Amino acid sequence: MTPIYIGFAAVLVFVLAGFGISNYFATQARTKAIAFDYSTPTPGPQPTTKPQPLIPGKAVGKPIFGLATPNPQKGILADSKTGGHGQTIDGIPCETSEAAQVHFHTHLAIMVNGSPLQIPAFIGFALDPASPNGTCLYWLHTHDASGIIHIEAGAVSSPSGGPYTLGEFFDIWGQPLARDQVGPFKGNVSAFVNSQPYSGTLREIPLRAHQRIVLEVGQPVVPPPTYLIPPDE
Repeated sequence: MTPIYIGFAAVLVFVLAGFGISNYFATQARTKAIAFDYSTPTPGPQPTTKPQPLIPGKAVGKPIFGLATPNPQKGILADSKTGGHGQTIDGIPCETSEAAQVHFHTHLAIMVNGSPLQIPAFIGFALDPASPNGTCLYWLHTHDASGIIHIEAGAVSSPSGGPYTLGEFFDIWGQPLARDQVGPFKGNVSAFVNSQPYSGTLREIPLRAHQRIVLEVGQPVVPPPTYLIPPDE
């Protein structure tokens, strides 16, 4: 009977070996198919993660909102037709001089499909013939295209209660702000506050001293850049 067992064992070894070889090649084929169908796409543009100092007066990103550079003295305004033109917005007035009850700065960056775009200068400036300078100024505004938002307000708290918010700034600017649109740009919006993902309502993001807000529209979603607001700003 011993030769019969030996023969049976030999046949079993060959069967298992054949199954192993067949399984190996099948696995290799599946691996190649997966690698072909689901390979990682070519990385999109990546902004540097090294902190980038902001220089007042120096623009950050590419111009996006119109061809003309905003200049209230020449009647070229940054606010859209639905934005602030002297009327009270969210309880925030347009005044003939900068308010001094509270004064701090927040930075806003907008990226579309991985590329940084400019926040226009002179958001929150409106024409006012009664003003010595010919303009009035909202408590939330920009002076240049660096992305620095100036909060120079006549009250510590927002007229709506609590802190001043990104939604109020966008209302003064006259641009939409939602999870599927920032300004004229539509697509999924990823938000970061101080380099951390923000999952709340975008309009409710508070504006705080030296806070960094990044809104990314579309794909790819890249690591949020870190901008350094000058310490004396």
